[in-house]
Amino acid sequence: MDDQLNVPLEDAELLAEVELTTNLIIAASEADAPLDQDEVDRLLGIEPPTIPSQQVRDF
Repeated sequence: MDDQLNVPLEDAELLAEVELTTNLIIAASEADAPLDQDEVDRLLGIEPPTIPSQQVRDF
């Protein structure tokens, strides 16, 4: 019979989220002005969106 209370006490996703939040708090507390969206994205590891280049047609 499995013990239902025998569960891991470490949640990797929660730990990663706490680390991201901590990084944001530290960066915001050290900044002279509010963080801009690009800086927040960088801290969160979000890649900037890439817009596919469009070819211009000659008419």
